[in-house]
Amino acid sequence: MERALITGATSGIGRAVAEKLAATGYDVVIHGRDAKRGAEVAAATGGTFIAADLGDVDDVRRLAEAAGDVDVLVNNAGISVWGPTGTFDLTAYDAMFASNVRAPFILVAALAPGMAQRGHGAIVSVSSMAARVGMAGGAAYGATKLALEGFTRSWANEYGAAGVRVNAIAPGPVYTPTPSGPEFIRALGETTAMHRASQPEEIAEVVAFLVSPAASYMTGATVAVDGGRTAI
Repeated sequence: MERALITGATSGIGRAVAEKLAATGYDVVIHGRDAKRGAEVAAATGGTFIAADLGDVDDVRRLAEAAGDVDVLVNNAGISVWGPTGTFDLTAYDAMFASNVRAPFILVAALAPGMAQRGHGAIVSVSSMAARVGMAGGAAYGATKLALEGFTRSWANEYGAAGVRVNAIAPGPVYTPTPSGPEFIRALGETTAMHRASQPEEIAEVVAFLVSPAASYMTGATVAVDGGRTAI
């Protein structure tokens, strides 16, 4: 049985990915910070929960070690902080880059070489339409997601010959828990070509495809899953 580590898997997109991969036969390792929610997802998927703070370097390394040899890594966890550049809190800026950019880099550094040695593996990082759409207040957040897409292209080149595929997805508005509430997500969905936001399960379907043999010739790509928002 192949093993998959999904970060930020106690709710939203991450939980949907964990449930989808478990349903297709993966042994899932669920990462998060909330032990209660982690236990719920582990029970629902038959997986294992590991708590870790992605803003702490040692904790990220501990997560990678505890996860063991994984065949699939989904870099989903992240922090989203928005605000005007002129008054943006640099503490929040540093925390966001630590979680959204540094943590995936550490996890890939720890886990991808093992995939390469075994001759197979798949990595998917969750970017955002904010990486391509200039959104007021989203400069710092969008930059973290652009960094993930840059990583994706470089890692595809670095590990591709060893059988490790590396891709990213860029979701649009998704109905996930957010301080802004569902009305904000609904309004953002109206700006897409499909005039709606997505459900986490729709994003999970694309992740499951990218890590599957059906996507065997895909690497280095960022797939827009945004209802056409970046096309219009």
